[in-house]
Amino acid sequence: MNKQNTEKLLKDFPSLYKQYYWDKQDTCMVWGFEFSDGWFDLIYNLSKRLMEDNPECEVSQAKEKFGGMRIYLDHANEEGFKHTQDAERMSFNICEICGKKGQLYKDGWMMVRCEEHKDKRRELR
Repeated sequence: MNKQNTEKLLKDFPSLYKQYYWDKQDTCMVWGFEFSDGWFDLIYNLSKRLMEDNPECEVSQAKEKFGGMRIYLDHANEEGFKHTQDAERMSFNICEICGKKGQLYKDGWMMVRCEEHKDKRRELR
């Protein structure tokens, strides 16, 4: 994710993403948001829901895995896990590059892309 979007998430949800500032031996969140900007709205809306329904929750990792978004939580309640699962499921229909409607492509890598970006691989991160 680009620097501007990363900074917005860190500023708007400081307690949710506080592990971003921890030591790399203690959390994977120090690596940042390991997916492209097309999922920014999805992660932003998820962050709002988590803070409303599970304010003590912390994100320990945010990445792409097997084509979809994966969010790992610490101190989450049942509602927090439900919101996260919903967002992860939705990511399989959203282009990771631009945020438009996408589908899962398997070309050595699994990735969710729209028609325009279906040939773009990981170099965009």
